[in-house]
Amino acid sequence: MRSAQIQRKTAETDIDLLLVLDGSGKSDIDTGIGFLDHMLTLFAKHGNFDLTVRAKGDIDVDYHHTVEDVGICLGMAFKEALGDMRGVNRYANTVIPMDEALIMTAVDISGRAYLAYLLEIPTEKVGDFDCELICEFFTAFVRKAELTLHVRSLAGENSHHIIEGAFKSFARTMRAASAIDFTHADEIPSTKGVL
Repeated sequence: MRSAQIQRKTAETDIDLLLVLDGSGKSDIDTGIGFLDHMLTLFAKHGNFDLTVRAKGDIDVDYHHTVEDVGICLGMAFKEALGDMRGVNRYANTVIPMDEALIMTAVDISGRAYLAYLLEIPTEKVGDFDCELICEFFTAFVRKAELTLHVRSLAGENSHHIIEGAFKSFARTMRAASAIDFTHADEIPSTKGVL
């Protein structure tokens, strides 16, 4: 089973995260941040991942440390669960409509951390959640997962729809890229022989 459990404790956050790549979309999320919980629940469902997250952070200060550190832990979990990446599809992209919003994500499980973030969110906040933290989440994830990720809004006016579309698209892209290509299940998908 391709899975990973990450425990990370700092002076700012205490996080326990369990990821099963070949799951059924079950989730049990509690970060203390309602909007982040909602996005991670969507991510698990649409990625068909099993995901458990318990996070305690200094949310009395703001949500920054918790959002970033959950991104770090999720990225670490993907890297560990993917192992040597033998047999994975490696590349995938998804375009998701969410009412008026249209969001594209593309990924290369490459071993190289790069984020192209072109998500245009019209408001500073959704409820009490700072929208700028979405970029922080994806940045942290990409650095620890060591992959290339493009996130782009092609259309959209409602901030909630844009962010939700991004997480759904991200989930489906990660699901497709990390899935095993059974016609090449014993091969590393690179001419270099390593990712």
